[in-house]
Amino acid sequence: MSDLAARACVPCRGGVPPLSDDQIGPLLAQIAADWRVVERPDPKHGTVKILRRSYRFGDFAQALRAAVLVGEMAEEQQHHPDLHISWGRLEVEIWTHKIGGLTESDFIFAAKCDALVRPSS
Repeated sequence: MSDLAARACVPCRGGVPPLSDDQIGPLLAQIAADWRVVERPDPKHGTVKILRRSYRFGDFAQALRAAVLVGEMAEEQQHHPDLHISWGRLEVEIWTHKIGGLTESDFIFAAKCDALVRPSS
């Protein structure tokens, strides 16, 4: 388990800016290389940066079980990702909606996902 995965997510109360590219780089280096920072449009914040990763599985049931594990952990951490399930695939998108971008807790959550989810080879 990475150092980030051992930490707890801290709920965002707002009023802080999203992480800058200079702040994102060192955190991104601490999680699995399969995670990507991507930009997407958001009606409230304009363009937001999010963390995205797809996990692959042998069938739908395995992807669904992984989504349930991530969802249960999200409730414990009070940090809720967007989950997209399809046959053999779980896509996880993480960002802090309240501030319209990434926080350190988003990277902690990503590391926790990797500690929980075991995709197929």
